Amino acid sequence: MTNKYYPGLFDKAPIIGIMRNLPPGHIEAIAETYFASGLTCLEITMNSPGAIENIEKLSKKYKGLLNIGAGTVCTLHDLEKALKANAQFIVTPILNKKIIRTCVQEGVPIFPGAYTPTEIYKAWRWGATMVKVFPASGLGPNYIKEVLAPLNHVKLLPTGGISPDNFALYFAAGAKGVGIGSHLFPKAIIQNQDWEKLSDIYIELLAKYKAI
Repeated sequence: MTNKYYPGLFDKAPIIGIMRNLPPGHIEAIAETYFASGLTCLEITMNSPGAIENIEKLSKKYKGLLNIGAGTVCTLHDLEKALKANAQFIVTPILNKKIIRTCVQEGVPIFPGAYTPTEIYKAWRWGATMVKVFPASGLGPNYIKEVLAPLNHVKLLPTGGISPDNFALYFAAGAKGVGIGSHLFPKAIIQNQDWEKLSDIYIELLAKYKAI
């Protein structure tokens, strides 16, 4: 049984920080910095070292304070492991009907990856909480706007190539959230354990969102 997902946390700051292949020894410090800044949703990808342990640890520590999800969930086996680790939401890079249906049945928010309008529509019809438009970098904000013209009832979460410099454009185009990866976890800053500098990135990002 998974920990409760808190939609209010997502609504407060609909930005998912994607943690992929980060040094396991620094995960807790990064999460603490992220939380202290006011951001609310973290995704740990299943192909990262110690993913299961870190999902379980952070979801317990920040219950009701952060939504901790599992990303890069590609198979039902991945999903089973993620749910056992108390992942509060699930993100996939692909369209997998069985994963979506299982999450819907279990009451777990699911953000499946889709690229074309047909894939996006299928994901939504199958029960996606939001559809992760991936990779968004080659499509741009105008793609989001154009897809939402006929599919205005669908909630989109562009991911891939999103940064603190361009994320506002995607919200302006109609996105209901974004996923941001490496731009929120600069390798040099993390290696130097400069948590104050990392905090500055998060605080500035949140301020930009509030100004939208």
